[in-house]
Amino acid sequence: MAYDATGRLHEIFDEQQVSEKFRKREFVLEVIDGQYPEHIKFQLVQDKTALIDQYKVGDEVKVTFNLRGRGFNKNGQMLYFTNLEAWKLEPASGGASGGGASAGGYNQQQAAPRPVANQNQNLRAQPSAAPIAGDDDNDLPF
Repeated sequence: MAYDATGRLHEIFDEQQVSEKFRKREFVLEVIDGQYPEHIKFQLVQDKTALIDQYKVGDEVKVTFNLRGRGFNKNGQMLYFTNLEAWKLEPASGGASGGGASAGGYNQQQAAPRPVANQNQNLRAQPSAAPIAGDDDNDLPF
């Protein structure tokens, strides 16, 4: 199942030789989704690791990828992980082309301009309120 996303390259990592038969290279794409940017990590595997060599941080690219998931048993407990496995990178088009969804039904276009940094330097983040009762048992990582 193929998906695509368009955004700005935020970070590019070095290639990793995971095992004798498996190598990967990861990168982070900054995608504007609503008010705040999303930083989405993709991986290139095997012979695809060099696809990102022609790009640099800050470039606008369109990434075509597959959604991959696997489970593994660790000490009797099943754990699962998900990867976004990129297999095609190309420069983003100059403007929002009215193209439809890709074969997978997901097409992320970056039509909105990047948010402008806050102009008022006097604004400061306010400390958050005390946690609501029951937050201690919340096991979400964010």
